Amino acid sequence: MMSTRLAARRPLFQCLNAPVRSRNASHQARNDVDALLRQAQGRPLPGRGLKPELDTVSTHRANAVEIARLKKRRNWLALGAALSMIAPIFLVKLWDLPDLEKDKAALKEAQEANRSTGIVDTVMGPPTKTDSPRKAAEEFQGKKVVIAAGDKVIAAPTDAENPQASDADAIELVETGTSYVPYFPRTISLPNTSAVGSEGFSSDSEYQLLGLGIRKVSFLRVQVYVVGLYVKTADLSTLQNHLINTVNPTASALIPGEKEDLRKALLDPERSTQIWEAILSRDGIGAVDMAFRVVPCRGTDFKHLQDAWMRGIASRTDEVRRKQAELLRQQAAENKRISLPKPVEEGEFADESFGLAMKEFKGIFTGKGKAPKGSVIILTRNKKGTLSAMYQTVVQANGKEKMGKPAFLGEVLDPRVSRLVWLLYLGGQNVSCEEARKNIVNGCIAITERPVGTVEGMVQ
Repeated sequence: MMSTRLAARRPLFQCLNAPVRSRNASHQARNDVDALLRQAQGRPLPGRGLKPELDTVSTHRANAVEIARLKKRRNWLALGAALSMIAPIFLVKLWDLPDLEKDKAALKEAQEANRSTGIVDTVMGPPTKTDSPRKAAEEFQGKKVVIAAGDKVIAAPTDAENPQASDADAIELVETGTSYVPYFPRTISLPNTSAVGSEGFSSDSEYQLLGLGIRKVSFLRVQVYVVGLYVKTADLSTLQNHLINTVNPTASALIPGEKEDLRKALLDPERSTQIWEAILSRDGIGAVDMAFRVVPCRGTDFKHLQDAWMRGIASRTDEVRRKQAELLRQQAAENKRISLPKPVEEGEFADESFGLAMKEFKGIFTGKGKAPKGSVIILTRNKKGTLSAMYQTVVQANGKEKMGKPAFLGEVLDPRVSRLVWLLYLGGQNVSCEEARKNIVNGCIAITERPVGTVEGMVQ
């Protein structure tokens, strides 16, 4: 059986000149096929490298990848070196150094208190600690800050035993959210600007805080100053009536849905400008006396504040001119078939009187020097639209900081200047302090919750 199969597999005839195939020849053939496959796939042959041209391409690619990696590393190292040089500059320029004398005095007082109460604490135990924050030991304008009934933060005289918010010499405070300027007074007394003169001030008008915020600049969010909007207490009902009529002219107070509509309108770039322009353009009985209180978070000068306000006003006037020109071009394109509304009267900010008014506004702060941290700058706007500026600096008395007497800086009679300054914080796309605008809007919503005429003294 086996012999039959072997005979069947063998060829019957064989060429006598055919080369004899050996086992080594078959292995060599397989190796040649494997070499061809490796070269086609770009893999190196066993014991040999790639072809010279393939070796050159691979080397160039490897060099390019390595050079790109080294360049990227160099760029990151250069960025780190630049930031390490810039960071100390910001720290030196913007970081307030601690008052070593105050720290030493506070440490000495604490040590004396610990030594004097050591025996009492041993016998009676330590005193009960409350949840009053550290602000209770701070001062505001020469008065001590305490927590009164109802968790109200007030500034009271240092010799007051049980101060309350209702005391005549107590000042109710509002936290600002920054340790540079911790508090703002809820109410302030400002002179009647029409009676300001060389004889002095008559502080007979009370203003209530509507909202405040911290102005921050640059990507580092550097705190520049705290700004708050105050409204004359007697004019709160007038402002309340204007805001309510914006949403519902027949209502005496707003319901939740209407309050939300008013909030959206006051935060909208276009609607907010229209609403506040309508309020600020009123004269006489329908006008509202308002004031901005600005307190620097760190030492600055009037030149910086002046430049910021001037740039803001210039951007607003340029925007008005751009909108006016766009509407005129649109009318021309429609062949005057339609009548489009104009945002402002033609040439409102192009006449010579407005240029002179801007020079007067700039002159209020020119040459006034430094404005240290904690000093107060107040911009008021009366019913005629007159803008007045007052300044109250910080003075040292008996080792403590107190507020000096207010000084009158100047005024601008043109109502357009004060309107533009107010719109820098209240209306438009980019306001000077978005946080302040949001809090002012919250204050506006709060006064529209109550019936007209019952909001005086109720702003929280």
